[in-house]
Amino acid sequence: MLARPRILILTAAFGDGHNSAARNLALALDAAGAETKVADPCLVGAPRLTRMLGHAYRLVTTHVPRVWLWIYRSAERCDFGGDTPLFLRGPEHATRVAVEEFRPQVVVSTYPLYPYFLAKMAKEQPGFPPVFVAITDSIEINASWLGAPAQGWLVTDAATRDVLIAKGLPAERIHETGFAVHPDFAQLHPVPADDDCDPFRILYFPTSDVAGMRSHARAVLDASPLVSLTIVMGRNVRRLHAAARELKVAYPGRVRLIGWTRKVPRLLNCHHVVVGKAGGATVHEAIAARCPMLIHHLVPGQEEGNLRLLELIGGGALASKPEDLRHRVVALLAHDAAAWREMKNALAAHGKNSGALAGAKLILES
Repeated sequence: MLARPRILILTAAFGDGHNSAARNLALALDAAGAETKVADPCLVGAPRLTRMLGHAYRLVTTHVPRVWLWIYRSAERCDFGGDTPLFLRGPEHATRVAVEEFRPQVVVSTYPLYPYFLAKMAKEQPGFPPVFVAITDSIEINASWLGAPAQGWLVTDAATRDVLIAKGLPAERIHETGFAVHPDFAQLHPVPADDDCDPFRILYFPTSDVAGMRSHARAVLDASPLVSLTIVMGRNVRRLHAAARELKVAYPGRVRLIGWTRKVPRLLNCHHVVVGKAGGATVHEAIAARCPMLIHHLVPGQEEGNLRLLELIGGGALASKPEDLRHRVVALLAHDAAAWREMKNALAAHGKNSGALAGAKLILES
């Protein structure tokens, strides 16, 4: 590949996993000497529709996840390789412009739609750059990821690779790099498995559901006086802050509140357990930090695969009801935290904490 190669990374603002993987791949590629550009053709080509759909996605997946399951399954039956529907023509044009203006040596997509646009362009342009697809889901892989040709697919784990081979993709083009977590994960030091667990630090990523946050947080805190809870409110800080403050007052000295933060890698590496939804980014960041995970919210469809991966590794479990969450925390701490230590060791044996670095290496060597 040329000195200082240009790598175009295409993403979309539907869920955090696509953007997280794109940003982290760019960081790893930049550090390796590449010139990268991250672009969102959906946001550029159809900004109002994309913002509206992004907002709807968060509402539906949080409050009526079964509706999302129907949408998710419907996408498997869509032919994105045919004539482009009117509402996708803006994103398709923006994809074309991004390629023509940046003139990349490689294109990477972290969203399943763009490879179809790129395949059409490749038919028109001899010598079109190779396309890599970084799949941000695990095990439960929607057919939309697989219908367009690519130089290679970057996947999160061996089980997902087996699924794609069974679905007919060529084995030699499926690369088990791990999810593209932030490069910092490869250098950070997780809480050791022989820690005394006093206090037992739990990191909590709530959804926008205020009542859910309140009940889940109380369940965790009531499980043991050893528990210290850090609540990361993120984009929901305005909605959640008042209820979170009530918790901080009700449990003096045991609750820490954080709004928006860029320090998630460090937070995961200094906590004993993370409680969150089963999104691709959060699950794989927990895996990278060797931080056992309890899932309080599961979106049917692709997130079922993320839970399945955690269960296969032995590093996490579903605890969607407050009483389930409390029982899980009690069980993790029982017998000198034997169950927690077992999960820590299982995550360490899985060993996936450098997906962005592995993906960057593969792309640059293509």
